[in-house]
Amino acid sequence: MSIDESNNVHTRLQVHNCVVQPLLTDLYQITMAYAYWKSEKTSDTAVFDLFFRQNPFQGEFTIFGGLEECLRFLENFNYSDSDIEYLKTTLPPTIEQSFFGYLKELTAKDVKLYAIDEGSVVFPRVPLIRVEGPLIVVQLLETTLLTLVNFSSLMATNAARYRMAAGDNVSLLEFGLRRAQGPDGGLSASKYAYIGGFDGTSNLLAGKMFNIPVKGTHAHAYITSFSNPSELKTKTLINLNNGKEQDLIDLTLSWRTTLSNLLHISESQASDGELAALVSFAIAFPEGFVALIDTYDVNKWHFLGPKELPVISSFGSGILNFCAVALALNDLGYKAIGVRIDSGDLAYLSNKSRETFVKVAKEYNIPWFANLTIIASNDINEETIWSLNDQKHSIDCFGIGTHLVTCQRQPALGCVYKLVEINGTPRIKLSQDGSKITMPGKKDAFRLYGADGFALIDLLKKSVEDPPIAKTKLLCRHPFDQKKRAFVVPSEIKPLYKVYWDNGHIMQRLPDLKEVREHVKESLRTIRPDIKRNLNPTPYKVSVSDDLYEFMHELWMRNTPIGELS
Repeated sequence: MSIDESNNVHTRLQVHNCVVQPLLTDLYQITMAYAYWKSEKTSDTAVFDLFFRQNPFQGEFTIFGGLEECLRFLENFNYSDSDIEYLKTTLPPTIEQSFFGYLKELTAKDVKLYAIDEGSVVFPRVPLIRVEGPLIVVQLLETTLLTLVNFSSLMATNAARYRMAAGDNVSLLEFGLRRAQGPDGGLSASKYAYIGGFDGTSNLLAGKMFNIPVKGTHAHAYITSFSNPSELKTKTLINLNNGKEQDLIDLTLSWRTTLSNLLHISESQASDGELAALVSFAIAFPEGFVALIDTYDVNKWHFLGPKELPVISSFGSGILNFCAVALALNDLGYKAIGVRIDSGDLAYLSNKSRETFVKVAKEYNIPWFANLTIIASNDINEETIWSLNDQKHSIDCFGIGTHLVTCQRQPALGCVYKLVEINGTPRIKLSQDGSKITMPGKKDAFRLYGADGFALIDLLKKSVEDPPIAKTKLLCRHPFDQKKRAFVVPSEIKPLYKVYWDNGHIMQRLPDLKEVREHVKESLRTIRPDIKRNLNPTPYKVSVSDDLYEFMHELWMRNTPIGELS
């Protein structure tokens, strides 16, 4: 890329987002807190589960993101003087003043938080986070924890799906800041796209804050801002072979004439303004020259045959001008990086570009020229990549913006935060919609693996139960369907929860973004290919122990009102 700061050494910045604070919540959290306080429930303790009910993007897996931000929120949880003054002017005047004093003293020191490791593959109904502590405090955490987990997990999952579509040998760059849902949405998108498998971002602030490689080229505006090579003030470049300055414009024009015959592209097709822009950019970035080549004459149409069928021929101006500049740079001891295509038939244009580079490489015995990088952008989504794969494209790198950062296929994950225990007594939420019934009580989650190393099933057990034992037959039951059950003999069992917050402190070492990114890869490798596939993926099974099943259904029956017919 022409601008690449990926090798810069940064110290990881533990930046707390100043927007993430106790008032980043819904009004009803505060009104409930006051009602709890008035009801003298300040000593009550509660357990909440944070989970989602359905995987996004019509897929069968999700990547868990946002845990570190949740922990930073707990570290900084405290109502400031200005928060209290604002609440006094916002809440009804009947609120007792001593309540505000109570709020001012609240912290998260008495909260205990269990969570799955960030970057793990997770599935519906398995709590990502379990929060235990004083009822009022853990209730006040709800909205903020949800907003921190929902978009982060959705974004990381979206990015992971793009990575799977592109494969391991194609680079992915996040170009979505200008299309993101506001500045914070853009920053979060850059961070979690990287975690999900993207290689870099155009977002400089994300690069600074999170040590993400930043990359970029130039816009069409740069090309169209030039009219003619004569307007260039700087025309020379140091020749690395002899240390002398040489006129890059003259050398480029000479190469353009030569290449015109080789590539069968008339010089009259080539824009002089485009040539001037590319020469100017090459002088600015001679060791990182990437050119946008579709500003003029992307698709040339001619007509053949009696039925006048349209046929796309080789695009002229951009490819000719780029090759001329690249060969001129080569004469001076520099290697161009590649081209970016931002419109048109990307499969066709990438293949024609590759054919051109191979032809030039052979003609002038410049082997590296055949492997110039081809970057494609232009409103690309996951389906576009799968389609381009079918068309056997020659693209080395995708720059993806709108569809990635806005998660256009599904704008929200739908995580929920549900009370499952109060003062040691399990609670269940009932609904006519079976998918909205909660699983009561404190639960632990385990992932059971088969002999092939792939995950077989996730198992939820009551926390008071003994943990499952590997190589022992276990009865796994569907949470709500009594007919669905199976014995499983796992070769390995991994507990999913760790205590991440207790006694006012983070209890685990927090990995950096590269480590979380690597954990995403490792976690995905343990999931069977049929569960991860793009079309008709196999649902992954989440089960409960026999004890939890019986307990849940007994509580269900106990809390379901008995109807009366008359």
